[in-house]
Amino acid sequence: MNQIDLSDPYDNGYEPDDYMMPEEEWDRDLLLDPAWEKQQRKTFTAWCNSHLRKAGTQIENIEEDFRNGLKLMLLLEVISGERLPKPDRGKMRFHKIANVNKALDFITSKGVKLVSIGAEEIVDGNVKMTLGMIWTIILRFAIQDISVEETSAKEGLLLWCQRKTAPYRNVNVQNFHVSWKDGLGFCALIHRHKPELVDFHKLEVDDPLGNLNLAFDIAEKHLDIPKMLDAEDILNTPKPDERAIMTYVSCFYHAFAGAEQAETAANRICKVLGVNQENEKLMEDYERLASELLEWIRRTIPWLENRVPEKTMSEMQRKLEDFRDYRRKHKPPKVQEKCQLEISFNTLQTKLRISNRPAFMPSEGKMVSDIASAWQGLEQVEKGYEEWLLTEIRRLERLDHLAEKFRQKATNHQSWAAGKEEMLTRKDYESASLMEVRALLRKHEAFESDLSAHQDRVEQIAAIAQELNELDYHDVASVNQRCQSICDLWDQLGTLTQKRRESLERTEKLLETVEQLFLEYAKRSAPFNNWMEGAMEDLQDMFIVHTIEEVQTLIAAHEQFKATLPEADAERQAILGIQQEVLKISQNYGIRGDLTNPYSTITTEEIAIKWDKVKKLVPQRDSALQEELALQHANERLRRQFAAQANLIGPWIQARMEEIGRCSMAMGGTLEDQMTQLKQCEHVIVSYKPNIDRLEGDHQLIQESLIFDNKHTNYTMEHIRVGWELLLTTVARTINEIETQILTRDAKGISQEQMNEFRSSFNHFDRKKNGAMDSDDFRACLISMGYDLGEVEFARIMMLVDPNASGVFSSEQSFVPEKFFPYSLTVVYCVLNSHIFWQSTASAGCPHTLALELCLEPWTTLPSPVPSMERVTFNSLNNSDPFDPVCLVNQENSLPIRSTASRNENMANKQNEHNFIFQLYLMYFAR
Repeated sequence: MNQIDLSDPYDNGYEPDDYMMPEEEWDRDLLLDPAWEKQQRKTFTAWCNSHLRKAGTQIENIEEDFRNGLKLMLLLEVISGERLPKPDRGKMRFHKIANVNKALDFITSKGVKLVSIGAEEIVDGNVKMTLGMIWTIILRFAIQDISVEETSAKEGLLLWCQRKTAPYRNVNVQNFHVSWKDGLGFCALIHRHKPELVDFHKLEVDDPLGNLNLAFDIAEKHLDIPKMLDAEDILNTPKPDERAIMTYVSCFYHAFAGAEQAETAANRICKVLGVNQENEKLMEDYERLASELLEWIRRTIPWLENRVPEKTMSEMQRKLEDFRDYRRKHKPPKVQEKCQLEISFNTLQTKLRISNRPAFMPSEGKMVSDIASAWQGLEQVEKGYEEWLLTEIRRLERLDHLAEKFRQKATNHQSWAAGKEEMLTRKDYESASLMEVRALLRKHEAFESDLSAHQDRVEQIAAIAQELNELDYHDVASVNQRCQSICDLWDQLGTLTQKRRESLERTEKLLETVEQLFLEYAKRSAPFNNWMEGAMEDLQDMFIVHTIEEVQTLIAAHEQFKATLPEADAERQAILGIQQEVLKISQNYGIRGDLTNPYSTITTEEIAIKWDKVKKLVPQRDSALQEELALQHANERLRRQFAAQANLIGPWIQARMEEIGRCSMAMGGTLEDQMTQLKQCEHVIVSYKPNIDRLEGDHQLIQESLIFDNKHTNYTMEHIRVGWELLLTTVARTINEIETQILTRDAKGISQEQMNEFRSSFNHFDRKKNGAMDSDDFRACLISMGYDLGEVEFARIMMLVDPNASGVFSSEQSFVPEKFFPYSLTVVYCVLNSHIFWQSTASAGCPHTLALELCLEPWTTLPSPVPSMERVTFNSLNNSDPFDPVCLVNQENSLPIRSTASRNENMANKQNEHNFIFQLYLMYFAR
């Protein structure tokens, strides 16, 4: 058979053949239309079920029911009429793959080339691959063999449809998709072959749904074609699935065209061969039958002439049965053949005479008369042979009856006695358990009962043998020999039965003793084994302690454990003694059975190994505990040493902090007195540094020893470090602030009473006592000084004094360094259009302002550039004395400074604001 390559719209690997090519190139994406897949599912399922129902089964889900390969193989056997290899009945995945591979191999053997389709995809329920495989089967077994006017497969099926539907109006079959949507094509096929089933002239083109359902129902009820399509699916799809339509139409072809082709071929053969073959067949049949019949007669006559008598009744009975078989089975067919031979000869001669052909002349010796003569001789010999058989059988009947009776009884007895001697001499009880020995003893008692019951049979055998001797039986020697052997065996069985009973009873008592020992061993070994395992776990357990008391508790518990070791050793020896007793019994009495304790899995070797391990672990535990005790003593010394110093240093640092706070906040005394006290305090702090270093050394030792807690002190090294750094920072900052206050006081001529007053004012508005004021406190302070500002002006001031938007007024948040904080206050004053000047500058005839002079008008009212003005930067002030009357620089992008002449014009109107800027200035230093 030529190989064909089949294509699949799901791209499952089939290569297209000519009859599989579509009429036009379709978009690849359309081939995956779910509507097509639904149509193919239903059509292919119905097609498969139409064949599977012949085997009494069906499928429900096409991708699931073929996964194990069983129904797939059955489907191929039904549609091909051939037997496939025997399927694997397992439920594992490899069984399913093997079954599917057998089916695929069968498809390949039919000339179908499968590309990229494997059993794994079918077993995994791949819908695309399963539908493609079923389409391949449909093509090969339902469509490929269609042949119409030198066209085949798809083209042949299409041509057949066109020929059958050509006479019908409104039917134009050009393809296997849209040409069938109106249903008239299906109805035309049915009407062409079965006009009584449908009235085609009443059908309407405008009723495609009714036409389709009518055709499907008639095909299912009257043509045995299952309903493979849904009318709604065909109408709702722009282009119905070609494969589904082609599959369904092929069923009509096989229902109609197949029968027509077979009938036409048969008629053609009958017309061509006709009479000649029939005559030749009759001649050949006569020659063959005549030869066979004469040969049978020649073989049968010598067998019937044989009169040699047999010695036994069975042999004579066999001869009689052979003769009866000859009469019943062999001769009747030959009689029929003889009659048929005569009829065939006469019929042949008549047909030849009618056909004007020469008469038939059989070969020499095969005439009808020759056959009749041979048959007559056969019947004469047959009659004499029958009489001789009856006479001889009656003669041997009496003697053979007694011999047969002897043989039956002897055979039955020997069958029963077979193996009994070997069973009684068997020493299976030596290797059996107690339960097995008890079962053997019960079995032996049953055998003894059976032995007594056979006593009568032995006596009957001896009596029949005696009668055969008296009647002079021809084979009496064998009868006597067999009878003697039966009697000897009977005596031997009686002796062996008694010996086996004694052995079984003795073994049962020994095994009962061993059983008690095993039970005692199990009861004592299990607790002891658990004790050893727990002891090993405790001895190997890693202990984590932090104090001497914890180590001493572990040592005390270990000493208690060592005190129990002698008692444990005594128990171990007792357990081993039980096992030794079992071995002694086994050796003395030859018990070779399995001496494994059924009540315990613990062996003596296991106990010995664990006991040795316990003994080795005890001194190791002693050593480890002593080492840990020494280590904890050393750690305790380090703790006490560190705690002694930390408990001194911690309170000392706290005392110094309090002392610095008292000095900085003291209201009595001068700033020089505060500075002297702070300098003395700073000297004391610096000289205390060696104590901190020693404590750091002790802390390093503690860290190296992995000591994490110290109950002797609440201070940690981190606390000490933080306190020490805070102490150094606090004393340095406090000294700096006092120095700045002294400079400010001396530059402004402020008395000590004024400083105390400003300090009291700042402390009053510093409600949180943290050295800073929030925005509300700062506003309240300004109001108390007589400056009630609007929201906009106050926001501008806050942006200058608090550029980081922290919400507080403090030196840390000023936009200039802390030592130049007065300049930030000056800027605040400038925003408020306040003015400060130095009279000494004007009297000295200096044409420019000093560093702290401010213009008499807001900056926004000045033209740019302003004549007789220069710009001063704060950068130039960072490296000079802020109160130097000549610290001016000419630089671009600096603040404009108004000349002295312009300044004097508004001086009198702004004199009251002079005090405000100094009040802000002193508030800062007072805090």
